Amino acid sequence: MNNKMRLRFLLLSVVSIVLLSSPVKAARLQSWNFDQARNQLHLTTDSGVQPRAFLIKNPTRIVLDLPGTNLNRDTVRQTFGSAIKEIRIGQVDAKTTRMVIELARGYTVSPDKLLIKGDSSSHWIVNFSSVERVSSKNSFEQVASNKSSEEQFPIQIGDASSFVGGIRLGQDISQLNTQVKALMSRYNYLQPGIFFLDLDTGNYLDLNGEKVFPAASTIKFPILVALFQEVDAGRVKLNETLVMRRDLMTGGSGTLQYKRPGIKLSVLETATKMITISDNTATNMIIDRLGGKARLNQRFQSWGLQNTMIRNLLGDFKGTNTTSAKDLVRLGALLSNNQLLNDGSRSQALDIMRHVKNRSLLPAGLGKGAVIAHKTGTLGIILGDAGIIQTSTGKRYLAGIMVRRPFGDKRAKSFINQVSRLVYSYIEQNSVNASTSAPQQL
Repeated sequence: MNNKMRLRFLLLSVVSIVLLSSPVKAARLQSWNFDQARNQLHLTTDSGVQPRAFLIKNPTRIVLDLPGTNLNRDTVRQTFGSAIKEIRIGQVDAKTTRMVIELARGYTVSPDKLLIKGDSSSHWIVNFSSVERVSSKNSFEQVASNKSSEEQFPIQIGDASSFVGGIRLGQDISQLNTQVKALMSRYNYLQPGIFFLDLDTGNYLDLNGEKVFPAASTIKFPILVALFQEVDAGRVKLNETLVMRRDLMTGGSGTLQYKRPGIKLSVLETATKMITISDNTATNMIIDRLGGKARLNQRFQSWGLQNTMIRNLLGDFKGTNTTSAKDLVRLGALLSNNQLLNDGSRSQALDIMRHVKNRSLLPAGLGKGAVIAHKTGTLGIILGDAGIIQTSTGKRYLAGIMVRRPFGDKRAKSFINQVSRLVYSYIEQNSVNASTSAPQQL
């Protein structure tokens, strides 16, 4: 064997060893947020994990490990006031991200009272409502002080079966998971976030569902729901008049940009343009009427939409406003199960969403007789769609899909069409109706 052949053989051997020893792709800690108003910590990964947790005394620290998860950055420290002194996040080893929540001096918590649960395997919530000041001799802090300073007290982790809107998650739909992953491999230049939920069974498809994307015009879906909440509360009337101001006018989608400032429209007319033709100026008028971005963001957080935020008025051409496929499905679940609006407002909001003019994304994959109430979103680098779908036989499911694409790449549309078609076919053929009653209407 000559030297050239030996070198080639050696290189092939090294490549083979590397491939065989390469670990399975790890999950990534995508985001975390401490909600001080509700005393909750929200953790989001880009794929499913099963956390482990324990408590250590002196000082009291809650340690939360995310096995099989990479942080992909240096250790993060953030200081808080009141009961939570500091939160630290780092990589404890090559396969585990660790979060340490250190309580402030004079505060304690019993490990059996801490509540950690998920609304899916990629979104976990730590509730600190049981944290209290040290006051009695029988407090956990004082009892534990007699123990080794590094003794670990286990914390129970709840299951991840509870979604929002009273829906309990069933199982990941393995057939769809396999089919869509194969499709993703053929469109490997696209970066999708996908979440679909069968309302009859609770079974779901989750592929990067918590991944945060520029929201584009899908942000108009939660804005519409917030508007109708204000209608229900009596603070906004659909027939009241809005005046189009110059500072709210913008380009991009819609027709109001071509009108003169000062024209008058009713709230209902404005909201309808916001959704059906995705009018950006109309959206800014609604945001303004609802009190601005900060108030809307607070409302989105209160609904459990951790990835949804308005940072700039429309058109947000730089993509600073954000959401995720799963957030949009969370909103659909709350709306479907009458958690946010009364019956009249819910029906009216869904009727507006059924008349969206852009039918080129999710609707293109649906069968004859299907009904969809949805909202699309388009930017040069983003294409998305989300909504509530009823099949021709009355089965209902929720859809959320966001796709990052090379600028203006039209193949992202074909990808969404094909995912929609795969899911629709599966739901029609495999879902079982929960009852024999007449189909529910969207």
